[in-house]
Amino acid sequence: MSEFHIVVCGGLVPDPLQTLEPVTSPTGPALKNEAMLPAILDPWAASALYEAAALSKANAGSKVWLVCAAPKAKIQQVMMALAQKAPFELVAVDVPSGGFTDSAECAAALAESVNAIAGLDKSRLLLFGGWESASRGAGSTLAMLGEKLGLTEQFQGVDQVKVNGDGSLEILERVEGGKHQVSTLSALPAVVGWATGNLPEPPNNPQVGMANMKNLMPALQKAKAVKLTGEGLTFQSVALPKQKRETKIVKDMPVEEIAKEIVDWVRKK
Repeated sequence: MSEFHIVVCGGLVPDPLQTLEPVTSPTGPALKNEAMLPAILDPWAASALYEAAALSKANAGSKVWLVCAAPKAKIQQVMMALAQKAPFELVAVDVPSGGFTDSAECAAALAESVNAIAGLDKSRLLLFGGWESASRGAGSTLAMLGEKLGLTEQFQGVDQVKVNGDGSLEILERVEGGKHQVSTLSALPAVVGWATGNLPEPPNNPQVGMANMKNLMPALQKAKAVKLTGEGLTFQSVALPKQKRETKIVKDMPVEEIAKEIVDWVRKK
C-alpha cells in the first residue's frame, strides 16, 4: 500500500451560531468583539482533516500534520475539542485573526511552516485544505500555497480520493451540472482542495485526544508569531448583506400564472 505524508492547512473562523457584525477598526476592517467570539476550525478544512485521517488509517505508514494559522490562544481553544476527532501532529502559526487578511501573505507564512516540518517527505506529499473558506469565502490561500511550494498538480472542489491498486490516485472534482471530473494522479506531490467530501464528523475518541495532547502543547509553545501587515490591501467598506423581502398576496391565482410571474421576476434580476 502507499504511504502518504498529508499536510492539512486550515484557519479558524467564528462559530457560525454567533452574530457577526463587521466594523471598521484602527487597523482596518474587523468583526465586532472578534476576540470574544468562540472559534471553530474552518468547515472546509475540517472536511479535509477527516478525509486525511481516513486516508492515513487505510494506508499504513502514512502521517497527518495539521498546519493551523490563527492567534495562538484561539488555536489552543479549538484544539482541545478537535484533538479527539482525528489523529494528527499540530503545527501552529501564530497570526492575527480575521476574515480580512491577505491570502498571499497567509500563503507565504504557511509555506515557511510547511517547509520547516521535520521528517516531511515531499515526494509523498499530499497538501490538503479547503476548496472554499468560511473566512470571506476566499478559497484562494491553498492554491497560492501550492504554487509557493512548487506543487503544480492541483485539484480543487474534490469530493473523493481513492487509492488504486497500482498506487495511483483517482480524484473526483466537482464540475458544472452536478457532475464530477475523474482524474488519475500517477505520482505525488499534489494539492487537494476539498469540498465536503464523503465523511461525516467523527465521534469524540478520548484515546485519540490523549495521543494528540502529547504534541499539542509543545507545538503551541513553539508557534512562530507572524505579522500579516496587509500592505497594499485596502477595503472601501464592510457591511452585512442587506435583506430584502418582496411579498405579494393573491388568492385563487392559477399555477401557470404563478410560475410565469416567478420566471419573469427571476429574469428581471
